[in-house]
Amino acid sequence: MSDQITQIGFLAGATRFRRISEKLHVDGDKIYKDNNVDFKASWFSVFYILSISEEAKTVVELAEEIGFSHITVKNVVRELETNGLVTVVEHPKDGRSKHISISDAGKILLEKLRIIWNDFSLALKQVLHAGHPDFLNIINRIDHAIYKTPIHERAKLIGKDEPLLILDYKPSLKKYFYDLAGNWLLGVLNGVLEEEDQYTLHNPDKAYIEKGGFLFFAMYQNKPVGVVALKRLNEDTFEFAKLFIDPEARKLGIATKLIERCISRCKENNVKQLWLQTTMSMPQAHKLYYKLGFSDQMAPPQMDVLKRTEKIMVMEM
Repeated sequence: MSDQITQIGFLAGATRFRRISEKLHVDGDKIYKDNNVDFKASWFSVFYILSISEEAKTVVELAEEIGFSHITVKNVVRELETNGLVTVVEHPKDGRSKHISISDAGKILLEKLRIIWNDFSLALKQVLHAGHPDFLNIINRIDHAIYKTPIHERAKLIGKDEPLLILDYKPSLKKYFYDLAGNWLLGVLNGVLEEEDQYTLHNPDKAYIEKGGFLFFAMYQNKPVGVVALKRLNEDTFEFAKLFIDPEARKLGIATKLIERCISRCKENNVKQLWLQTTMSMPQAHKLYYKLGFSDQMAPPQMDVLKRTEKIMVMEM
C-alpha cells in the first residue's frame, strides 16, 4: 500500500489503527451475513461480556471492563435491545442505572455465534501473525504503555527523558554480560560459581548464540542496565537465564521488558515452551513470572538443572 498516510510514519499511528479496525469490522459483518446471522461486529465486545457474566451489568461496568467510552457502550446496548438480544431493566437500587443481561433470544443466537467466532478467530490469527507472531502481547504492551503514561504526557517529556531500549547481543556488549550477571551471581553464591556459570558468564556468545540461543541487553541513558540469556534447550523449547537488572534501575520495568523480548523471540521461532530456573529467595520475581503466565513444573529431560535451583517454571507458547 502506498499513500500519503503510510508515508508519515508514527504520526499516523492512530489513523492506521482506526483504518485496520474499520476493515476488521466490515469483514466481520460480511462473515455474519455469509452465515445468515443477524449480528454486527461492533456488538461483539458488549455481547460477549454479557454472555459470560453470571449477573446483569450496568453500562458503567461494561465500559470499565471493555475499555470503551460510556456513550459507545450505551449505543451498542440500545442496538442489541432493539434486536432483542439483551434485556434492559431498572436497576433495583439506582433509578439512574439499568441492569443489562443477555436475553433468551440472545442465548439461542450465542450457540451459532460460537461456531462462527472459532473460524473468525483463526482467520484473525493469520492476519495478525502477518504483523508478528507475538502480536497479541505486543498489543497488550501498547495498551499498558498508553494507560501508564498517556501520549499527551509523553509529548511533554520528549528531549527530557531517554527511552529504554532492548538490544540483541553484539560483540561490544559482551563484557557487560559478566559485569552485570557475574557480579550479582558471585554475591548470591558467596563468591563460588557453579561450573556452568563459569563458562557461560565468560563466553556468552559460545554458550548461547552459537547454540541457537540469544542474548538481550537493556540500555538506559547509553549504558547497559540489564541482561538476560535465552538458551535453546532443543528444537521446540527455550530457557531464559541470567536475568539481572542494575539495582539503580530496578523501578523502570526492565525485567518485564527483557522477559517479554524472550517471549516474543520464542514465538518468532515457533517454539512450544519457555522454561526458567529460580530459587526460593526471590518471591518478587516469582510474582512477576506468574503474572506473565509461567506456572510451576518439574524439569524437562533436556534441561541442565543447576545445583542452586529450587523452583522450575514453564510458559506454554
